Amino acid sequence: MFFAHRVLILCITLFSVTAANAALPNYDSSGRPVPSISPMLKQVNPAVVNISTFSTREVYNPLLNDPFFRHFFQIPEQPRYQPKRRQQSAGSGVIVNKDEGIVLTNFHVINNADEVYVSLIDGRDFKAEVVGEDRDLDIAVLKIKASNLTEVKIGRSSLLEVGDFVVAIGNPFGLGQTVTTGVVSALERSGLGIEGYENFIQTDASINPGNSGGALVNLLGELVGINTAIIAPSGGNIGIGFAIPIDMVNASMRQILAFGEVRRGMIGVNIQDITSDLRKAFDLKHGQQGVLVTGVIEGGGADKAGLKAGDVIISVDDQMTRSTGRLRSMIAVKAIGDELTLGVIRDGKERKFSVEIQKPKAVAASEHALLQGVKLENTPNNEGVIITAIAPNSMAAYSGLRPGDIITGANRKRVSDIDSLRKALSRTDKELLLHINRSGRFFYLIIR
Repeated sequence: MFFAHRVLILCITLFSVTAANAALPNYDSSGRPVPSISPMLKQVNPAVVNISTFSTREVYNPLLNDPFFRHFFQIPEQPRYQPKRRQQSAGSGVIVNKDEGIVLTNFHVINNADEVYVSLIDGRDFKAEVVGEDRDLDIAVLKIKASNLTEVKIGRSSLLEVGDFVVAIGNPFGLGQTVTTGVVSALERSGLGIEGYENFIQTDASINPGNSGGALVNLLGELVGINTAIIAPSGGNIGIGFAIPIDMVNASMRQILAFGEVRRGMIGVNIQDITSDLRKAFDLKHGQQGVLVTGVIEGGGADKAGLKAGDVIISVDDQMTRSTGRLRSMIAVKAIGDELTLGVIRDGKERKFSVEIQKPKAVAASEHALLQGVKLENTPNNEGVIITAIAPNSMAAYSGLRPGDIITGANRKRVSDIDSLRKALSRTDKELLLHINRSGRFFYLIIR
C-alpha cells in the first residue's frame, strides 16, 4: 500500500512537470526533482502592477447643513463650499502591451478617481492616463509612458476547462504583490448581479480585496482572466472568486483602443432562460440546453435572418449557450457589423441562422413602453433623473411612482442623467427595476 501511494505521488509529480512544460524546474537547491511555478512567475510578476487612485471629495455633514438644526443650536451659516478630503484606494492591474504601455484593470478600481498611478515591481511609479472604460464589463484601459516594461501574453479563456490549474496575482489588502494558486472551479457563472455582462471564471485561488484588476494566468503564464470579485460573507476569502474571461476583456480592449469606447450591438431578440416546465412544453430532448426566444424585434438582425418566437438558441458560432447571461456575453464580444451563426431548435429540428450584429436603436426614456406618460429632467448635480409629471392612468402611476421621485438606478445600473437612463432601459421592455430616491429615502420599485 505504501509503495502504491509513492507511485501515485510520483505519477502526479511527473504529470505536473510535463503539463507545464519548461515552466517547472527539474531540481530544487538540493538537487531533488520537485515541481514549481517559480520560473513562470519570474516572467509574469513584473507585468502585474499595483494601482493607486486619489480623489477629492467634499466632507458633508447632514446636521450642520440642516438650516433648522443650525437655527436651533445657533450655529452660524456654513461656507458655500464644503471642506474637502483627499481619499486613496488601491487595486491591481496587468501590462498587456509593453511597447505602448497598455495596462488592464477593473473599472471599479479607478472609478471616480482624479488621479491614477501605476507602480511596478521594480519600484518605479507612473501617472496613468485612462484611455477608456467598459462599465458593463467592469474593465478599464490605462496607458503609461515608460520603457523596459514586461507584458503578459494574452491567452484564450475559451480553452479553459474545470479543473485546470490557475494562478492569481495581485495586491491584496495593500500588502504588495502576492501569488495564490488554485483550479478553475466552474465556468460561465452568471446571475450574480455584479456586472452588466456576466460570464465569470470561478476559481478557488484566493482573491481578496485589492486583487481587483489583477491577473489570472494558467501554468504557461498566459493571461486567461482579470480578477474582479469574491463571495465573502465573513469579509474574507472563502474559496469562491471570480475573474472576467480574457476573451471578453480583449474584445472590449480592442474597441477602446480603436474608438475610445465600446460599441456593442444587438441581434434584436427578447429571451428567457428555460425552466423544467418550458423544457417539457417545447419537447426538448434530454441534455438539450439553450435560451428561449420570446420575441423578435421587427427589422433587427434576428428578424431579417428568419428567427421566430419559440425558437431555442443552443449555440453561437458552434459554442454552446445554456443561459441568457451566457448568450448576452457571447454577443457582447462581437462588433457591430459582424455576423454570427446561431444554432437553433425549431419544431424539434436543429437549424442554422446567420445573423448580423446591428447598432442598437436609441430608446428615449419617456418613449419606453413602461414609462409612457412620465416626464423626466436631469437633476442639477447629475445624480439622477427627476420625475416632474406622471399621467394619472399610466403604468408608472399604477406602479407607485410619484412626481418628485429621483431615479438613481435602473435595471441594476447607476443612473446619473437621462442618457444613462436611456441605456439602462434599452436592456428590457418587459420589466423595469428602478432605484428611487424619495425625499432622502431609497428603495427599489418594479414596473411590469
